[in-house]
Amino acid sequence: MKRAKVKAVSASKYNGNSDLARKVRSGEYKIAVYGLGHVGSPLASAWLRAGAHVLGVDKSPQVLENARKGKTHVPEPGVNEAFSKGLKDKKFYVYDDLMKASQDAHFKLICVPVLLTDSFSADLAAIKQVASAIGRGMKKDDIVSLNPSVPPGTSEDVILPILEKESGLQVERDFYMVYNPERIYEGRAIEDIEERYPAVVAGAGPKSLEIGSKLYSLVAKKGVISMSSMRAAETEKLLEGVYRDVNIALANELAKFCEKVGVNFWEAREAANSQPFCHIHKPGAGVGGACIPVYPQFILHTADIRKVECNITRLGRNVNDSMPAYCVGEAVKLIDGTGISQSIIALLGLAFRGGVSDTRMSPTYKIIEELKKLKVKEIRVHDPLVASDPSLPQDIVLTSSLLKAVQGADLVILVSDHPEYRNLTQQDLVGTPVYDGRGILDTSKFAEGRFASIGKPS
Repeated sequence: MKRAKVKAVSASKYNGNSDLARKVRSGEYKIAVYGLGHVGSPLASAWLRAGAHVLGVDKSPQVLENARKGKTHVPEPGVNEAFSKGLKDKKFYVYDDLMKASQDAHFKLICVPVLLTDSFSADLAAIKQVASAIGRGMKKDDIVSLNPSVPPGTSEDVILPILEKESGLQVERDFYMVYNPERIYEGRAIEDIEERYPAVVAGAGPKSLEIGSKLYSLVAKKGVISMSSMRAAETEKLLEGVYRDVNIALANELAKFCEKVGVNFWEAREAANSQPFCHIHKPGAGVGGACIPVYPQFILHTADIRKVECNITRLGRNVNDSMPAYCVGEAVKLIDGTGISQSIIALLGLAFRGGVSDTRMSPTYKIIEELKKLKVKEIRVHDPLVASDPSLPQDIVLTSSLLKAVQGADLVILVSDHPEYRNLTQQDLVGTPVYDGRGILDTSKFAEGRFASIGKPS
């Protein structure tokens, strides 16, 4: 059996279809983006920047109010500008009626999130609801694209039957369906869509694949990778996340090993990665966000159903889940003279990683849980980008003032690798002992015995 070859087809091949581009830019093919969040907002922006007429669809009154003002609740570079220009050019329309948006649009993108249930299966409720509304408003020759990361088989076994049932139409004969996994990195999402990566596209059949590839080539300058099936494309996206999760787990394991044998992991890592076949990731106090911790669970849940062992994927997830507790255990060793129950702990960073304000599944929450188990006196959280967070326990102080966070604290734990933290010194932290859970601080700027870091021997 020959191995299938994956190749990105240049956007120029499809851009020759000037009729399709004309229909998109003239508004004959309006594009509805369902869900103006972390995925939908940059995708809507990319289409607006390509000259399309875009319908932004959401259920949140606050999101809709912001969109009508040309703003987004997601601080993603370029989105506000795209929304504002779209409104000015009368090419951006804001909808709260999901079925009406389907009636008015020719190409519909489902961009609502798929998160985890308490049993670690995929919560498909939102995409099912949107698919049902789209189906009720669907017309002959419409195109539907599913964009969030989902377990293999979701497009074909879950969403497609809903579309056909609600519309009374048949895929490939009356309408078309594609799966196009979002491939974005928060903070540069529009650039990723337009410039950095080819779009991965799969269809419910050859006709769907052809028109989907033509459409996505209008925004993806790197071209299109056409996949053999929607199930294969769904799996591709999950593999991206699992690879990173397992690699981070390996880095965490090796960092702990280096600490015990008296080796600076960061030095060893840099040298090892000079070999082109080696790409060790960075260790840290935990893995957060709505992507990397989630995708392995989609694989594992499906594997359990199909009776397939995925031991490395499972172990990697367990290792990364254990890191908040490990880092807290290492950090509290720095507390000198004050009992744990009388200690004030300052955490640097609430966002799941540096440079963003997104707190979804942030390791900071687990670190707070671990500290509460130790019954510490007070926990303060500093973040330069997160002003408020209803998910925090009420007794936790959240502040944008670094001095307010660290003044009088018995221990500082750096959790998020915000750029604002990289050049901190012991003086900046008023002499408080520091545990660096990201390995970004300069050891030479801290007194011996009052500083520890992941991956560095004490």
